[in-house]
Amino acid sequence: MSAARKTITSAVSAAVLAAGLALGTAGPASAATCPSSASPVINGASAGWTLRCSGNNVTVSGWLQDTRADGKCAKVRINAGNGAYKQKTACSSGVREQFTFTFNGTKTAQVRLATA
Repeated sequence: MSAARKTITSAVSAAVLAAGLALGTAGPASAATCPSSASPVINGASAGWTLRCSGNNVTVSGWLQDTRADGKCAKVRINAGNGAYKQKTACSSGVREQFTFTFNGTKTAQVRLATA
């Protein structure tokens, strides 16, 4: 990779990171396959979820909770391996929400906990 391309790539990466920080806090995410589970905690939110597969479908189910009275909401964002997207939101400190989403035609999903 040329020096100019590395510089441009670094600048774009920094801009994307800055934009993400300006929009809200997000926890780490990675594509997961069945079966799997996670229980992330970030400033202002906590959650727990599992991925289960049946045939060529993945179901993501769990809960999320807003843990801080800061005017922000806790959000779980799910990007399925088939391109579909779902989101669940919990607003106001102490509010806990349940969710279950099934995505057809895939066995993977990227799930992320964030506040915004």
